[in-house]
Amino acid sequence: MSDPTARSGTRLTRRLTHLYVGLALYGASSALLVRAGLGLEPWGVLHQGLSERTGISIGVVSIIVGAVVLLLWIPIRQRPGLGTVSNVFAVGIAMDGTLALVPDVHGLGAQIPLTAAGIVLNGVATGLYISARFGPGPRDGLMTGLNRLTGRSIRMVRTAIEVAVVVTGFLLGGSLGVGTVLYALAIGPLAQFFLRVFDLSAPDARTVAGTGPSPREAILPR
Repeated sequence: MSDPTARSGTRLTRRLTHLYVGLALYGASSALLVRAGLGLEPWGVLHQGLSERTGISIGVVSIIVGAVVLLLWIPIRQRPGLGTVSNVFAVGIAMDGTLALVPDVHGLGAQIPLTAAGIVLNGVATGLYISARFGPGPRDGLMTGLNRLTGRSIRMVRTAIEVAVVVTGFLLGGSLGVGTVLYALAIGPLAQFFLRVFDLSAPDARTVAGTGPSPREAILPR
């Protein structure tokens, strides 16, 4: 007979692995989009714009913005988890580390494949991170908190936040382009696919309440 304690420990190890590998890959994927130069994901546009204005590295800007957003959880009564706090630091560190290793590319022959790689890797990272189920990222927690507070739909709240973020980032000098559009179109299907690939729940338990990602959890880890 298998030891329940051993199974529990193994499962926790797998969840932690999914969490931190997912966060590292998310930061790396964002860095690839920066190097490709064809446009960033919505929050990346804001981070890059702030980085351009302040001279602070984009990874550190990501950490600062994540911490500020996390503070906004207080008035809307959101509770952070391990994944929430880890997200604030791990994504930015991984992003700056990848930017230090990967040079800028020039010409569409290199930019297009790098953009595609960044988007797909972001989908992989999303599936890993969410499947760990250690709590939403600070930006998504803001979204779900506002959804609960205002009664507006997730779609409406998310759209309003990301439009505001993209416009602000663009005005600050962030990179908005075809890569941003491709990301917006592809990330949903990619995230859904990789959530199924990395699902840690038992096959016969996925329909039991509380064992699979809820609709509110199945969102990007930002």
